[in-house]
Amino acid sequence: QQQVVQSGGGLVQPGGSLRLSCAASGFSWETRAIEWFRQVPGKEREWVACIRRRDNREFYIDFAEGRFIMLGDISRNTEYLQMNNLNSADTATYYCAAARGARCGNVEYWGQGSQVTVAP
Repeated sequence: QQQVVQSGGGLVQPGGSLRLSCAASGFSWETRAIEWFRQVPGKEREWVACIRRRDNREFYIDFAEGRFIMLGDISRNTEYLQMNNLNSADTATYYCAAARGARCGNVEYWGQGSQVTVAP
């Protein structure tokens, strides 16, 4: 069965850091683009970042540029979203997703979501 399983998240103070994990099962992250999204209740899910596998080029939305970093551990078949200098506007449920292929877009598998709360 092909799926992605998330872990991480939680409560962090403003200015703090968190790392989200996204483990793949039944396929390799080396062949599929990984995408990160987030959603706040009452708002649409918004795209955050992606790694395109053809050349491992990374793409970030403006608010993530310079603060969020995508990392990978091939041996664990796990991808990570390292989030630094968090603020209250980053409070959301974060989702990782596997694309159908090496390109960003066209999500096939979604993680279950990880709640991130930034508060004093």
